[in-house]
Amino acid sequence: MKKIPLVWQIVAGLALGILVGWYFNTHPDYQQWVSAEILKPLGDIFIKMMKMVVVPIVFCCMVLGIAGGGDNKSFGRMGVKSIGYFFAITTLAIILGLVLANLFEPGAGTDIAGMSHAGAAVNMEPSKGALVILQNIVPDNIFVSLSEGKLLSVLFFAVLFGMALNCLPREKSVPVVAVLQGASDAMFKVVAFVMAYAPIGVFGMIGSTVSTFGFASLLPLLKLIGVVYLSLIVFAVVVLGGICYLLGENLFKLVRYFKDELILAFSSAASAAVMPQLMNKLEHYGVPRRIVSFVVPVGYAFNLDGASIFLGVATIFIAQLYGIDLSITQQILLVVTMVLTSKGAAGVPGFAIIILSATLASAGLPLEGVALIAGIFRVIDSGTTTLNVLGNAVAPLVIARWEQATAEDSQANQAARHL
Repeated sequence: MKKIPLVWQIVAGLALGILVGWYFNTHPDYQQWVSAEILKPLGDIFIKMMKMVVVPIVFCCMVLGIAGGGDNKSFGRMGVKSIGYFFAITTLAIILGLVLANLFEPGAGTDIAGMSHAGAAVNMEPSKGALVILQNIVPDNIFVSLSEGKLLSVLFFAVLFGMALNCLPREKSVPVVAVLQGASDAMFKVVAFVMAYAPIGVFGMIGSTVSTFGFASLLPLLKLIGVVYLSLIVFAVVVLGGICYLLGENLFKLVRYFKDELILAFSSAASAAVMPQLMNKLEHYGVPRRIVSFVVPVGYAFNLDGASIFLGVATIFIAQLYGIDLSITQQILLVVTMVLTSKGAAGVPGFAIIILSATLASAGLPLEGVALIAGIFRVIDSGTTTLNVLGNAVAPLVIARWEQATAEDSQANQAARHL
């Protein structure tokens, strides 16, 4: 018998959860017992399993992103330019998501905070200065930070550990990288197990929400989809379009050139599926092979524009949904957290949900909102994945132009010295 795709299983769980929730919302005799003893526990199991995989996956992905190449080229001149560009562009994407989410307030207007987080407090202290914040990020004991899920501390250690592996002789670093790669692959299998349970978790959480609050609780999800897609379009046209203009390129010409890859990314929601074709087309477009072979694979781990926008919008959406007011300082700290946590998504379908869980956990925001989003995430994931691919098509053009300018400056300096 042909297996039903996971996306349709989740949709079925969503639909069934809505029907069951509507029934108990209109027949309240057993509503409280069913919600508290059956539906909510089913959703909470899903949330706990997501929290379980966050820290080990993010740690492995960050270390492998830095040390996985097995040499120091990643931190050479081109590496520094690439990483700097990726961090700058994803920061812009997150900020755009935060701005539009604050402007359109997709999560406002629905009183859902009473479900389990009435009066929830955000785990951030806005009065502290930058050095004190950095001091708190540096871990006293990495194993304590791992056990407590202190994600920024784990990421800080992972960056240092990856850089240290790059400095070791190859015969010493390769076994460690191989172990981490094996651990990473195993954790992605665990993610697959967790996602196999996702239809049941979504059924439970949606059912509990609708049975308690009725259909009004579903309206913000439609607003969330609209705000995310608006943000994706604005970012593509304004930011990526502006970068193309500065390079002397035309964004719409690039979209036409890469249309097959973009369509495949939209339909499959898996950017990794189009990476070989994307690299091949970039070489035919005229980008040097050495730049394509470095920038595109690194970009798949560090340059996730669509996922970054989703993180910005979804975090504010969940805060608004539960009536939690985030100050400007707290949102700035969220940007820092999301810039770091978004570097582990690596083109895996639906992995942004795991990264969102990490962001919410580090901020002390309710994780129940993730299960609500998971039911409609496939609709969002198609758009975010497409923008991820488009962003990684533009990035090699930027680095190639920078490398060309550097080479021309070097040649000019050499010529001047000979005069």
